[in-house]
Amino acid sequence: MLPETDVTFFMDVITIITLLLSISAFFSYLNQRVLRLPPSIGVMLIAVILSVLMLTIGRYMNFSNDWLTKLAENINFSNVLLNVMLAFLLFATAMHFDYRKLKVLRLPIILLSTAGVLISTFVFGILAYWILPSLGVDISFSYCLLFGAIVAPTDPIAVAAILKRAKMPSRLDTIISGESMFNDAVSLILFVVLLDITALPSVPSDAGSILKMLGLEVLGGALVGLAAGLAGHLLIRTLRDFQTVLLITIALVLVISLLAHHVHASVPLAAVTSGLIIGNQTYESGHPAGKPLARIWSLLDEVLNTILFVMIGLQLIVLPFVGSYWLVGIIGIGVALVARAASLLLPTMVSLRKVKPGNLFLLTWAGVRGGISIAMALILPPAPYRELVLSGCYIIVLFSIIVQGLTLGPAIKKIVTNPEEGETI
Repeated sequence: MLPETDVTFFMDVITIITLLLSISAFFSYLNQRVLRLPPSIGVMLIAVILSVLMLTIGRYMNFSNDWLTKLAENINFSNVLLNVMLAFLLFATAMHFDYRKLKVLRLPIILLSTAGVLISTFVFGILAYWILPSLGVDISFSYCLLFGAIVAPTDPIAVAAILKRAKMPSRLDTIISGESMFNDAVSLILFVVLLDITALPSVPSDAGSILKMLGLEVLGGALVGLAAGLAGHLLIRTLRDFQTVLLITIALVLVISLLAHHVHASVPLAAVTSGLIIGNQTYESGHPAGKPLARIWSLLDEVLNTILFVMIGLQLIVLPFVGSYWLVGIIGIGVALVARAASLLLPTMVSLRKVKPGNLFLLTWAGVRGGISIAMALILPPAPYRELVLSGCYIIVLFSIIVQGLTLGPAIKKIVTNPEEGETI
């Protein structure tokens, strides 16, 4: 029999999971029956509306919303996303990604996921440091850069969820999807470096340590993913039983997460690498488990996406919002879009020589931010600007997913009048 403390902990975890799954299922039902929006956007919008209603009712009618607040507080969003859900979601996304397309467009994807992140971070930081003080918001330059690093990466989960419904031209789709899968490692490393600089402004970061961290994260993540992917493929090709193949892929993702975390390598990069190997090798070889495996992982991807976007929406109820924070968020939306456009110019011009203005706009507008940005913002230690950055980041993410996500499809139809033209970047 379990000790009383263990039983209490177990019941707390079960309660959180039950409430989260029940809320996700109910929101998904409401979206399908009433809103009929893309699933991820719809459930998050309902969660945001519920959070706003609960906050408003609780403030003006003395109504208790403690159960919802406790649920949001007890979900360690950063830990759940970065250490649990992210590997599964990226593995599922990479499994359905055509490696041949990635290989053709590898140069712009590599440049956007590395140089693009750096450019976006510094453009955002410089513009924010120039604009915000003129609006009465006193914030240091180091925190403006940190803010920029948080909102720089395009979120692979949000991008994948939105691109499923938007008929983006194939080459543009490959570029934005590939970039979003590979820019997480660079973004997280840049975030950690800037966080160290912000915490210790008088101590410059050691270039050798930064390069060592970068090499360990990137090369370590790639090697872990490569080894796990090849091992998984060798096991799968000797089997014909679908149940065993599915168990191997699930175990593979969990092993990747534990191993990469243990050696301080990039979990996202490891998951993407192994997913690309398992997916492309399994499907191309005509394995009998290939099609059902693809369906199961696609379903798992959609279910986890729904839960994640509900979690994002519910975070609103525990975030601090005052007038200046809303202002920072609204200004941040415009600054983030400018920084995104700037981050596209140099890498695309270098790798593609010429880019059509319409396609540049689509690449900018499709650069959706999501849960990874919120997870990084929540990691910020207690500091004078933490709540301001966290709230501003949340507003940028909401705008990015809801507004950009809902208008991307119509923008594509308006700009890409001839689908064949869209294939010419």
